[in-house]
Amino acid sequence: MRTVEDMFDDMKKIADEEGYQFNPVQKDLDDILQGLWDNEHRYGYPSCPCRMAGGVLADDMDIICPCNYRDADIVEYGCCLCTLYVDDDWISSKKPHDPIPERRPQEYYEKGYPSIMEQKGAGGKEMAQVYRCNVVDISARGMSPLIFALFAGRSRRVRKVRDEVKLKT
Repeated sequence: MRTVEDMFDDMKKIADEEGYQFNPVQKDLDDILQGLWDNEHRYGYPSCPCRMAGGVLADDMDIICPCNYRDADIVEYGCCLCTLYVDDDWISSKKPHDPIPERRPQEYYEKGYPSIMEQKGAGGKEMAQVYRCNVVDISARGMSPLIFALFAGRSRRVRKVRDEVKLKT
């Protein structure tokens, strides 16, 4: 079973590759990581510990860490909602440590994260359910939500999956 430390080591490799920093306050970082670990074991995926996950992977696609809202929060506030990811201005207190407003639409809490239906292939009439990741530019046409969630926001792994899994376009 993966430990909190193992999970953080994996996250750190990806964050370093993508140029992100973690909260430097060790107590806060430990609490956030524990929440992610708890959610990963509760739901099977590491949903943001500062949001209410519904326990259905397809409905929570946008709040799997790193969530779809991280980048916009960091640009505007210097940190993401749960303060796991932070920038230099937040660390140096150039940006205030005020509460971050929730960006996730209320309807996603009620109805889940929406997939969209797209046409399979050029000129075909068959439709496919597609989940899109806003953190990296990928879509999960033909992938199960679980497989997509494992790789969404993890660009190094996305490239590997693209090579290993043939997505129907």
